[in-house]
Amino acid sequence: MDAILRDVPERIETERLILASPRVGDGELVCEAALESLEELRPWMPWVAPPPTRESSEESVRRAVAAFIERRDLRYHLWSKEDGRFVGGTGLHRIDWDVPRFEIGYWIRSSLARRGLVTEAVRALAQAAFEQLGAARVEIRCDTRNERSGRVAERAGFEMEACLRSEARAPDGALRDTLIFARVRRD
Repeated sequence: MDAILRDVPERIETERLILASPRVGDGELVCEAALESLEELRPWMPWVAPPPTRESSEESVRRAVAAFIERRDLRYHLWSKEDGRFVGGTGLHRIDWDVPRFEIGYWIRSSLARRGLVTEAVRALAQAAFEQLGAARVEIRCDTRNERSGRVAERAGFEMEACLRSEARAPDGALRDTLIFARVRRD
């Protein structure tokens, strides 16, 4: 089946969050949250260098809308159920529909960090990947120095499978080691 014909949830709800596919016009709120969080994001996320603008953020959102429709990349924006505030982002990336395999990425605005919101979102997204998209494998990859990201993976039930040494370049240009966490469908 062509990926574009696959049914993908556009909205996933958890106790405190709504994970929603990106919408045209979300760019301003994404930009605001990213700018608030630059210091925390800069070591791990290459998309914040140079710092995002409203225009670049809206362009990114519109590209994400198109990629979601085409099922090439499934980005979700996180919204607080309590007050409707933009919380951050997550998504299913590096998709291989033949397996099917997905990689979960995530970030949160600094003022809402350390409340378990990312772990809550990752658990829900992994569940949707397995139950609704038929995933055989879901991964989380992170720099070995990004301890907070690794703890999210562990709290969300992912097992550390490997450490790939000198596997990629960090945003600062240095070689980085990458941890691979995974969950697989159990037959």
